[in-house]
Amino acid sequence: MENAPIFTNDTIVFGLLMISLGVIFYTSSREQGFWFKFYKIVPALFMAYMLPALWTTLGLIAPEWETVSSSGEVEKHSSNLYFMSSRYLLPAALVLMTLSIDLKAVFNLGWKALAMFFTGTVGIVIGGPIAILVMSMVYPEALNGAGPDAVWRGLSTLAGSWIGGGANQTAMLEIYGYNQKLYGGMVFVDIVVANIWMAIILIGVGKSKGIDKWLKSDTAAIEELKEKVSSFSKKVERNPSLTDLMIMMALAFGTVSLSHLFAGYLSGFFNDFIGSMENVTVKNIFTFLGSSFFWMISLSTIGAILLSFTKAKNYEGAGASKIGSVFIYILVASIGMKMDLTLILDNIGLVGIGLIWMTIHALLLIVVAKLIRAPYFFLAVGSQANVGGAASAPIVAAAFHPSLATVGVLLAVFGYAVGTIAAIGCTILMQLVSP
Repeated sequence: MENAPIFTNDTIVFGLLMISLGVIFYTSSREQGFWFKFYKIVPALFMAYMLPALWTTLGLIAPEWETVSSSGEVEKHSSNLYFMSSRYLLPAALVLMTLSIDLKAVFNLGWKALAMFFTGTVGIVIGGPIAILVMSMVYPEALNGAGPDAVWRGLSTLAGSWIGGGANQTAMLEIYGYNQKLYGGMVFVDIVVANIWMAIILIGVGKSKGIDKWLKSDTAAIEELKEKVSSFSKKVERNPSLTDLMIMMALAFGTVSLSHLFAGYLSGFFNDFIGSMENVTVKNIFTFLGSSFFWMISLSTIGAILLSFTKAKNYEGAGASKIGSVFIYILVASIGMKMDLTLILDNIGLVGIGLIWMTIHALLLIVVAKLIRAPYFFLAVGSQANVGGAASAPIVAAAFHPSLATVGVLLAVFGYAVGTIAAIGCTILMQLVSP
């Protein structure tokens, strides 16, 4: 029963993650030799994700584990590093990366960003039923189960997660009454498949110029935004003093603190308000408004945009987005440690459904991107705004340029809003095609 990793102390695990990031950055800075060639193929951000996954797979660290006490009771343990990264460092990174944003230039990115986001949503909606149809012919045993154990009910929670986020996933669990004892298997598939797809997207970031050339995409608006921010950064660039660093920390974590404070009030208010609704379907559609994470990310971004209209934006010259990037890399490493590659074989049928599902999502995005000549940036961020939500869409966006992180957040907010409605449509289709 015991499956404790070698290192269970978060202080030690965090040190291991930081050493891993240090090694990645040191080797990726080499300008010749093996590492120079290696990082031309594999992006550093992908390695920041995969190296912690390797440590988890080897049993050095783990996101959660069980032990048996002297009295014979099974005790559950977990690492708090992902929680810390996603609740403290992610919103702080968004603040620091958004200080220098040019909001007009963001809106000038045009309709293709939204088009790719909604293409990703449609890909998830139709991907679920297609995956069930394919699996029913290839491996029908994977679809065994009736009543509350019916696989389509469990897959409804994946649809909620991959279009919206955790709140939408929980809403789908409530709506379709999937057996909660089996729910852990669906959460596992969610983590494995979503993380594999994110890894593929990160590899694509390093090859985005070649992909854009193949897509024949117009990247002028994106390059204009990057150029505006880079030019502004160079104009106000200075060697940061201790005062600069402390003020940047105050701006970032002060905004995060206020966001958490008001998120608590807003999520509590909407939980009570939504709980008083009599229509169950309407109630579940608006469940995301009761999520403190949704409000925390939204308020942090709004706060950062407001700061960008003040002199605070000049802190970009003192390295605000660089510090934000440090926080993002720590978040990526903490996401990576959630991935244990050996467990894929334990749920091969469900993972197979998930992989087929994600393949449909990816293929539709590629086809539409080719048709409308959308840049790979829109494809990648539009996909992650659906599948990964606010936790990973900014990571992928920032991988192109720190100034683009806000685009990931704005699209992810759309995901929260349409998540449950689209997931219900997907589940109806899955129920219709289920054997």
